[in-house]
Amino acid sequence: MNDGTPLNGTPAADPDLLYSAEEDALRDAVRSLLADRSGPATVLAGLESAAAYDTGLWRALATDIGAAGLLVPEELGGAGASAREAAVVLEETGRCVAPVPYLTSAVIAVTALLGCDLGQADVAAPLAALAGGNTVGVLAVPLPTAPGGPATPTVRAAADGALTGRVTSVADAAGAGLLLVPAEGPDGPALYAVEAAADGVRTDPVTPLDLTRPLGHVTFDGAPGRLLAAGDRARTAVAHALLTGAGLLASEQLGVAEWCLAETVRHTAERTQFGRPVGSFQALKHRMAALWLEVASARAAARNAADALATGSADAPVAVAVAQAYCAPVAVRAAQECIQLHGGIGMTWEHPAHLFLKRAKSDELALGSPGRHREALAGLVALDAPQASMPPGSRRS
Repeated sequence: MNDGTPLNGTPAADPDLLYSAEEDALRDAVRSLLADRSGPATVLAGLESAAAYDTGLWRALATDIGAAGLLVPEELGGAGASAREAAVVLEETGRCVAPVPYLTSAVIAVTALLGCDLGQADVAAPLAALAGGNTVGVLAVPLPTAPGGPATPTVRAAADGALTGRVTSVADAAGAGLLLVPAEGPDGPALYAVEAAADGVRTDPVTPLDLTRPLGHVTFDGAPGRLLAAGDRARTAVAHALLTGAGLLASEQLGVAEWCLAETVRHTAERTQFGRPVGSFQALKHRMAALWLEVASARAAARNAADALATGSADAPVAVAVAQAYCAPVAVRAAQECIQLHGGIGMTWEHPAHLFLKRAKSDELALGSPGRHREALAGLVALDAPQASMPPGSRRS
């Protein structure tokens, strides 16, 4: 087993799980915007429209506040911040299940581009566009793809960059302007940029469980692609983008769980039965206290993952695997408790609790399931899987 020493043998600095003054200020700005523009009634009404996401809200968050460029260096048009600040934004978007492509565009797509040669115009230009919120980019992989990337790309690239193939269940593909496509090129793995509106690209929307994060099947039929990276660099760029996405997804899951806990406490304090608030009943107190402990632990796990990614820690894969293995089930349990303790009203379309359960269940499968991350964690810390028990009297061969 690992004794606490990072995988490269270098002692790791103690993680900083606290929020800085700058992070608190960013949280205040994002929370104020979302309170005004993304309340439960607004989100519910938006689900009945044909829009892929709330473009006005996205413009305010990405451009006016500058959240889209947090991970981009200042010299490339961004804010020069880190994964810690991006995690704060995701906590707040999770807290109100905001229908914006922040995780897919400002985190995963941006990180993939940062892993390419920034001296190339074909890399720097789209990165600046994503940082300014002028376009939305997505990494064209299925939403359940875990860190490490797909074993075999389903898209093939010809020598002239023409792409052919199909990628299923790509999050936010319907509203994207730029697709970053992992493909098998003439010389091995490669990463290409494709304009979503180009000839030979078709996106077929599918109905997802979480209507605030639309999915689409993307088909390429000779679509013109611009080569961004090839070989190990392309493979590493995609893998790091997925690792960063999975690590910061834990902060979104934390925001979901925090809202569910706060809303449950508020409701049970106001709902009365037998002349008393139902929240004063001992059985409900115990359930909410247990949930509070889980949410507090989830906050520590999510912050540890964000800090490890921000500092480039060698233990970042371990921190991400721990965060996803723990935070995903906590978000689901918090949403389930929220619905159950609201009684009949929690089952109605008009109450937003179902939005949080659907986001939590969708996030549980996104970027690797908890079981997949537990398996990855076992490998990272050299923990062998338990041996199957043998029937009494039997012998191992």
